[in-house]
Amino acid sequence: MDYKEFTAKSVDESITQACLDLGVTSDRLDYDVIQEASSGFLGIGSRPAVIRARARSVEELEKERHAIEEAEKAAKESVVTKVFQQPEKKVITSDEIEKRAAAAAAKAKAEGRTESDVKPERRESGRRERDRGRGHDRRRGHEKAARFEEPQVPEYEPSKPKPERVIKPVSEEKAAELKQAAEDFLKSVFDAMHIEAEITTEYSQEEGSVNCTFSGEEMGILIGKRGQTLDSLQYLTSLVVNKKSEDYVRVKLDTEDYRARRADTLNNLARNIAYKVRKTRRPVSLEPMNPYERRIIHSSLQGNRFVETYSEGEEPYRHVVVTPKR
Repeated sequence: MDYKEFTAKSVDESITQACLDLGVTSDRLDYDVIQEASSGFLGIGSRPAVIRARARSVEELEKERHAIEEAEKAAKESVVTKVFQQPEKKVITSDEIEKRAAAAAAKAKAEGRTESDVKPERRESGRRERDRGRGHDRRRGHEKAARFEEPQVPEYEPSKPKPERVIKPVSEEKAAELKQAAEDFLKSVFDAMHIEAEITTEYSQEEGSVNCTFSGEEMGILIGKRGQTLDSLQYLTSLVVNKKSEDYVRVKLDTEDYRARRADTLNNLARNIAYKVRKTRRPVSLEPMNPYERRIIHSSLQGNRFVETYSEGEEPYRHVVVTPKR
């Protein structure tokens, strides 16, 4: 199948667009990045991401799967080391020592020496041989232990799920007060930024959250690079709303259905990274993400048979690591 070009704001969105257009999942997509996306300087000189992609055939996937299985089989069978190929040195036993001592005594008797002259030599010789044999056994044991010692793998602490938040219902008057606080704060911010936006606010009793959506002509400025401006605005709004609430109230901001589109992009990214990790057998660290986006990656790969995920680092640089299952 011939390659086709796809253009979007980022490489991830280009991959998503290619998957939808070609009707395949990300693991069946063969693509090359022609041009990386660039935001330019203050919007000047910005350029989109361009990829060249095609759908991989069933025969290609079958050949690759067969190659991976053969490589894994070869890795399991290549357990013979040089230790087994080297001939072991003969160890002198106590019976051999006694035989040598008896032969030395008979030779001394034939030469006219007394038994008392032979015994110290036999004892000393036997002691030296026994010590030498024990030392050889100890050294050989240490060498085997050193050769077969498994490499130290750094341990990690998988992300522990947070306890479920207890959601308490609030009265209609309290819900209206929380919505008004969020709406007033957002209006003041938009006025300071000289942005005209229509704000829609509602309170969800099931989730215990204030959900705000807004629309207008300059929503790209409010979203920011990969949603950083939107996340910061959501955090500030949460501080304002929770000042007027005894229990914690979650705040969600969204515009132009950005949250759903970002979730689709992250799910595609998770599948692509999982395929790469399975193929190379090497862990991959993703870029720093907020807790909401990290949760999407963990959930997307939770049931994967070949890879597992965990988070490491401190905020705001905490990120997800995708690693092969042991």
